[in-house]
Amino acid sequence: MSVRIHLARFGKRNSPFYHIVVADRRHRRDGKCIEKLGYYNPRKPAEFSLDFEKLTNWIQKGASVTETVSSLLRRHKKEQTQ
Repeated sequence: MSVRIHLARFGKRNSPFYHIVVADRRHRRDGKCIEKLGYYNPRKPAEFSLDFEKLTNWIQKGASVTETVSSLLRRHKKEQTQ
């Protein structure tokens, strides 16, 4: 089973809200997920919440992280250090 950590879109039209989820690659973007790790709200001011323990656990199990989620993690780390 190939697992990835990606964003699943929720919210109304022109008002996106994303859940950071662990899902099988074969499922649709907003389809069935294995576990919810956090959320990302890009609206002003942007909100970001993630359970880093669960994230590292899934990465150790072999889950791949999409480019979008990895860029969110880098941006979050940069904001934490400032």
